[in-house]
Amino acid sequence: MNKEIKRTNISELGEFGLIDRLTKDIRIINDSTVLGVGDDAAVLNYKDKQVVVSTDLLTEGVHFNLMYVPLKHLGYKAVVVNLSDIYAMNATPKQITVSVAVSNKFSVEALEELYAGVKLACQKYNVDLIGGDTTGSLTGLTISITAVGEAEKENIVTRSGAGANDLLCVSGDLGGAYMGLQLLERENEVFKVNEKMQPKLDGYDYILERQLKPEARVDVIAAFKKIGIKPTSMIDISDGLSSEIMHLCTKSGVGCSLFEDKVPMDLQTKQMAEELNINPLVAALNGGEDYELLFTLSLDDYEKIKNDPDFTIIGHMTEAGEGINLQTTGGSSIPLEAQGWNHGK
Repeated sequence: MNKEIKRTNISELGEFGLIDRLTKDIRIINDSTVLGVGDDAAVLNYKDKQVVVSTDLLTEGVHFNLMYVPLKHLGYKAVVVNLSDIYAMNATPKQITVSVAVSNKFSVEALEELYAGVKLACQKYNVDLIGGDTTGSLTGLTISITAVGEAEKENIVTRSGAGANDLLCVSGDLGGAYMGLQLLERENEVFKVNEKMQPKLDGYDYILERQLKPEARVDVIAAFKKIGIKPTSMIDISDGLSSEIMHLCTKSGVGCSLFEDKVPMDLQTKQMAEELNINPLVAALNGGEDYELLFTLSLDDYEKIKNDPDFTIIGHMTEAGEGINLQTTGGSSIPLEAQGWNHGK
């Protein structure tokens, strides 16, 4: 006999009762957090550090589909994508605020599941949840997270510091999150036709995790410090490799040569792309949501990273007049176009 799942309407608790329930077990772990949840505003003390702030907004039906995205995974991912922006500045995230707008189709228990993912991410990345807001919605679920971080002034890396002849590098591999999304979308369409059909997801754990539960590359920031390098520019890959390269080039006033055969991709990414008749390079260039770090380095740092298995040199920066080009395996040079997903479409 199935045990009936308890469903508490949000109206039974009210806004403040809901906030108390969702945040009752929060513990402060960072010295820079003087006062967290429970007052009109949080209080932070960064002393002589630079403060870095980033905000992201995720909307149901635009950024995620709850037909196949578990709420706990969504809460985790919503935090991680914000922390990734902080790491892309070569900074350390310390606090987040979480605001949600929810329709009456969501129960208190559903929001507790969402916040379980938020709290898990906070624990993994040593971040304090210090506040936020809740409100009603007529269109489903929207979650907005603001991340606050710190860095020494001399350590901050922006998008605007790349120079001609700098190495273009990336952490990890690309295209996996996009192919994981394509797999989920395919199986969701099958489910709409036949709800009894079991989804065919076996053998693709890696790309599914890349889409549903990505990780921010805190390890890369630690590696920079350990081997003694500071990127000349950096950005996280949220909208696809091509878009992020364009951002670096535009902000730095340089061109770029990207080499097709150097773009790192996992075997599962390639296999799923072949199954769906998609060019895996297109997934890497335009897919997005990999949350790897794309960065440039001075040629002087080549020896420090050339044998690191988690870094790949995928090209080099050029003079602005040379343009932004993809060097194909066939020997052609093609102008690179930013075709990453446009959220406004």
